[in-house]
Amino acid sequence: MPLYMDRHDLPGATAEQVAEAHALDLVPAAKHGVQLLAYWFDLDRGEVFCFARAPAQGDLEALHREAHGLVPNEIIGVSEDNVLRFLGKINDPSEATDGTSPFRTVLFTDLEGSTSLLQDVGEAAFMVLLTEHDLIIRRALVASRGREVKHTGDGIMASFDDVSHALECSVAIQEAFDARTADGAAQELRVRIGMAGGQPVHHNDDIFGSTVNLASRICDAADAGHILASDVIHELGAKEGFTFDMADEQVLKGFEGSTTVFELLRPN
Repeated sequence: MPLYMDRHDLPGATAEQVAEAHALDLVPAAKHGVQLLAYWFDLDRGEVFCFARAPAQGDLEALHREAHGLVPNEIIGVSEDNVLRFLGKINDPSEATDGTSPFRTVLFTDLEGSTSLLQDVGEAAFMVLLTEHDLIIRRALVASRGREVKHTGDGIMASFDDVSHALECSVAIQEAFDARTADGAAQELRVRIGMAGGQPVHHNDDIFGSTVNLASRICDAADAGHILASDVIHELGAKEGFTFDMADEQVLKGFEGSTTVFELLRPN
């Protein structure tokens, strides 16, 4: 199904009004065959941009017209590769060459209490919150040269060539969610982050292997608002000037015995 980006000129609109409009879009989306992927709001310019899949441009326009009457000023067809790169995916070589290393830092995020949140606020409001959650993480990925591997439903899996970029990204993600709460967001969003390093197996734009499994389990072991890392990431990160708490032993599902993990400490 084609991918489109539309633009709404809404001078004077607030972030809350834009979020409400997006929530209204979600209600008749299936009726028009539209899959809404993401949106963002440029407050200074009063412009809203939406990414969506739709059978045709007219279906996307009809959706907005029915939902709230805010017909897009422009709708253009876009390349999926370019959109994914903009949102956080960048080229990641599947095989090592003379100029690249097969070592990767794999990072997982997980939204705390996503199931109960969905039940509390309802599907439409939850999708608005999830879209905001996704954009916060994807912006940090773009800034830190991370590659989004896939969306896990209530989190994101990402890969980094450089350990320091992964650690910087994890801090940026937590700080962005803290700032959102400090700004008085009606619904708090908290994520846990886990990461591990190694040489994952690449196949069909996805990655697999023990490094991926370890990063996922470390994420599961983290408390919301915290960042846990494997011993390899701790060792490499410490050399780059990052600070970690004392080692902790965790029993992780699928791994024999206990696994040593370290909490990344954020700058004061």
